[in-house]
Amino acid sequence: MPRSGPGQAQKLEGYEPSTGGTVYLRGLSRWQAEAQREDLADLYVESTRAVSGEEYPGREGFLSRLAGDVRRPGFAMMAAEATAAGKAALLAGCAFGFPVGRDGTWWQGFRGTLPPRIEQLTASGHVFAINETMVHPHERDRGLARHLQERLLNEHQASLGTTLLGPEGRAVSDAFHSWGWQDVGEIDRLPGPVALRALVLPLGKWTAAKAEHNPGTERPRETNGVDPGRP
Repeated sequence: MPRSGPGQAQKLEGYEPSTGGTVYLRGLSRWQAEAQREDLADLYVESTRAVSGEEYPGREGFLSRLAGDVRRPGFAMMAAEATAAGKAALLAGCAFGFPVGRDGTWWQGFRGTLPPRIEQLTASGHVFAINETMVHPHERDRGLARHLQERLLNEHQASLGTTLLGPEGRAVSDAFHSWGWQDVGEIDRLPGPVALRALVLPLGKWTAAKAEHNPGTERPRETNGVDPGRP
């Protein structure tokens, strides 16, 4: 799959939006995401309001979280734009996140023992956290969310995707599982008293080669040569 830099749109082959036309996927930098913050907030409201029986933070809460996320090192966003003849392009969905730090702070509060394979991939810089996935209600059951997540993870050459789910309800949980995500445990995060569910999405084969350290992201080794990230 070809990789694209921020702003370069690529047609999503084999996907036809509910309104007809074509869908293009485009990577956004933090500055481009901030420039579209109001459109993203509109999408957030539409996507969450359509899930009946669920309670979500409001528009301002989303904007506050987005403002914090775009400042994280390595932040990236993948947006889907639906186009049709004679109509303005529609922001149909997006997914965004950032690389998980090699120091393992993402997993702080994990209940029990973190699986060694996940610890290895974290230490080698091959894990990417997806903090938000939003899809317009008209595209919810057409697989667009999965395409956005996979493209975002592939752009960053991740071997493992991860996300945290709160008490959103069964609809959100079922959707992630249908896209191939797997539960690995629970994480306690402040300030809320409710534990978050940690999910992962393996990409490709979990081979020893995948766990090798990236030269540009290798963690410091102890003086005896032992990598503290290895189990």
